[in-house]
Amino acid sequence: MVSYVSAWIWSERFWLPENVTWADLERSPPGVDYPHARHLACALPLAVVVFLFRLLFERLVAKPCANILHIQTGVRRQVQPNALLEKFYQSKTIPDHKHLEGLSKQLDWDLRKLQRWFRVRREQDRPTTETKFCESLWRFTFYSGIFIYAVYNMWHSPWIWDTRQCWYNYPFQVKDHYNYYVAELAFYWSLMFSQFTDIQRKDFLIMFIHHLATILLITFSYANNMLRAGALVMCVHDASDIFLEAAKLANYAKYQRLCDAQFVVFTLVFFITRLIIFPFWIIRSVLFESWEIIGPYQAWWVLNGLLLVLQVLHVFWFYLIICIAIKSIFKGKVSKDDRSDIESSSDEEINSNSKSRKTQFVTDGHSYSIDILEMKLYLLQFFHIGALLHDSD
Repeated sequence: MVSYVSAWIWSERFWLPENVTWADLERSPPGVDYPHARHLACALPLAVVVFLFRLLFERLVAKPCANILHIQTGVRRQVQPNALLEKFYQSKTIPDHKHLEGLSKQLDWDLRKLQRWFRVRREQDRPTTETKFCESLWRFTFYSGIFIYAVYNMWHSPWIWDTRQCWYNYPFQVKDHYNYYVAELAFYWSLMFSQFTDIQRKDFLIMFIHHLATILLITFSYANNMLRAGALVMCVHDASDIFLEAAKLANYAKYQRLCDAQFVVFTLVFFITRLIIFPFWIIRSVLFESWEIIGPYQAWWVLNGLLLVLQVLHVFWFYLIICIAIKSIFKGKVSKDDRSDIESSSDEEINSNSKSRKTQFVTDGHSYSIDILEMKLYLLQFFHIGALLHDSD
């Protein structure tokens, strides 16, 4: 049964061009190593190392930077300890009216006091600005480092400048940029781990599926020896993430002009990389040049379908960015990380806090809502499978 399932998963008719078998890839010439899925096994232990390094980075680098920039953790109200309410809160953070009435009878508390307890308890679980700054600084550092590494190592590769060479002699190509692939895969495995240790976010399930899709598609492209096209896709998508994280950092540090400038750069880089380079350079090569050189096969159709869907999402994504920017310029927006909050809205809370929220959230007329943008981008990243041949936090 196991061998049957394995043969079905690794069907040569699906994965490989006509007249190519897995055995052909095993028989590589002396000194030549073709990619195999088993090569990625080291990504799991490396992900643990990345995760531990992130913890050290946030403690030894990010937090001191936050202190230098005077980003405070803030002092929050603490709820009155209550074992019954705490146990209920762990299963349901926003009780409905029926549950509130039941708890009210058990504790002899009025409904307003219970609502206030749950509101303050949710507030305790929200990450502080310092926490969000540390997370963004870590992602900014990784994206910057991996992008520079990728460009440095691929710059002199002939297939970057002549994308037809991505398909010559395919799939019998050497294991190009193995370290780049493993680093990206380990990073996304570490994000998967950290979801269970970080404060739970509203988009937990969406991001879990997103990270899982990213991991599967990085593995897919490596096992299928599409490393050249996959490396180009990952590099193009990492470029704009750098400036998004930079804009968020400036936003948390309250450097509004720098935040605005970074947002403009992010928008321009996004447009150039994902609406020009990605469709007219990478997709064109994968769709037309590969058809001409190696011909279509089953995995080829899946790959191109994912890339085309991704490009449609890029167009919609960019439209979303422009809409948010226009609203920010003309109406002013909220500098609040909605994505970081555990779901906490209720009619009682909205009514009781509307006055203080006006003071807390309205900005100076043209600040950009980086974190609201991030929340919407991550919702779209549930579908971000092609980024991937790979793929944000």
